[in-house]
Amino acid sequence: MRQGQTYFAIQTRRQELADDEAFKQLREDEKRLFLRNELKEHNKQLVEAAQQAGVATATDFAIFQNHGYQGLYGGLDQKAIHQRKGLKKNQKILDHMGSTELAANLFRATQTEEKLKRDGVNSKQQANTTHFDVGRKVRQTIQELGGTMPEELPTPQVSIKQLENSVKITEKK
Repeated sequence: MRQGQTYFAIQTRRQELADDEAFKQLREDEKRLFLRNELKEHNKQLVEAAQQAGVATATDFAIFQNHGYQGLYGGLDQKAIHQRKGLKKNQKILDHMGSTELAANLFRATQTEEKLKRDGVNSKQQANTTHFDVGRKVRQTIQELGGTMPEELPTPQVSIKQLENSVKITEKK
């Protein structure tokens, strides 16, 4: 009888732990979806601020974005981050970040937008430098707080697109 009780107690505890892990994962996925959508919206505002600062073409904007990444990722550009994460050509970096990494990038984007406006930046070069400097400052803050550098954070198994699709399927039920 006692062995049976012990067995059921162990099985119950295992299930509790599994449920807790599933709950944590659900919360992480929800945070990722929320932060990715926030970043999508703030990137639109960042584009506007960059355009007002003289970042005119798609190529200019790609260079501008790269400066932000290089600041935040310790010199790594978009291509290097893409390779480090082991992504395919058609996969977007931002869709393969955990919530902590997305939050760092959101902070970089919002602060760059504000700084471009506040400082009245009016040249591509100045905008690029500003984006790099803000990215570097965010990185420095992470370092000072004892956090993990963005390039060292794990790449989630499930992309944002896959999460969005699973949410759509769940909502249809």
